[in-house]
Amino acid sequence: MLKLGKKQKLIAVKKTEHGMYLAESREGAADRVLLPIKQVPADLKPGDEIEVFIYKDSEDRPVATVNIPRIMLGEITVLKVVSVTKIGAFLDWGLEKDLLLPFAGQTYRVKPGDDVLVMLYADKSDRLAATMKVYKYLSCESPYKAGDDVEGILYDSSDRFGIFVAVDGKYSAIIPKTESYGDGIALGKRIRARVVNVRDDGKLNLSIREKAYLQMEPDMEKIMELLDECGGVLPFTEKASPEVIKRETGMSKNEFKRAVGHLYKERKITITEGKIRKA
Repeated sequence: MLKLGKKQKLIAVKKTEHGMYLAESREGAADRVLLPIKQVPADLKPGDEIEVFIYKDSEDRPVATVNIPRIMLGEITVLKVVSVTKIGAFLDWGLEKDLLLPFAGQTYRVKPGDDVLVMLYADKSDRLAATMKVYKYLSCESPYKAGDDVEGILYDSSDRFGIFVAVDGKYSAIIPKTESYGDGIALGKRIRARVVNVRDDGKLNLSIREKAYLQMEPDMEKIMELLDECGGVLPFTEKASPEVIKRETGMSKNEFKRAVGHLYKERKITITEGKIRKA
């Protein structure tokens, strides 16, 4: 049986002006696929074995190629967007015919030049396509533990849960909504992060902020910068709601309160009338 989207070894059974027909066996004339003439190695002859990849051409006919793409059926990897059309985006996967990423399979709208994390699947018409909806296909069996530094790509987000990350492009992780990730986080971006803990289901909770004692200094500097930008006065204190503090500073309430406390002890700020003032 021919395996769409997979590498497989087939037998050359018949050469024509269009190319070489391949099958699983020398007698497999009923289930064969064409290797186009420009792909046929000069020394390939009927009876020889050759490794090929099977996909569909522009007319939806199964076709073989000796070029091996960057992704196989069921695999997840990062591919580059080469164009966007009315039916979706097209990705460079190493073959002549670019791979379709339908709009329905996008977790955010992509543009040419973007690197996107996708999985290769076969649609209802048995055509190969890509999807960015990879959450349920990522592994929950990573080798990482709390405190480890990891690299990943941001592939989706949720107002309820946070930002989803594919660590090493294959392990399931999340930067929780409660984690202060601030500005500069964009889907499709590659990040370095720290494993905060490994959940019971094997998924990783991540942080892109330093541990509290290391993060203190940057937080204090940010508050002083905000004071300079606001004429020396912030119209709220550490008693403001977590939502206000997050929106205005990118910090959690605890992080903001800790940094404000240290600035106050160092007499760099004063706190009066519900406002923070630069001393």
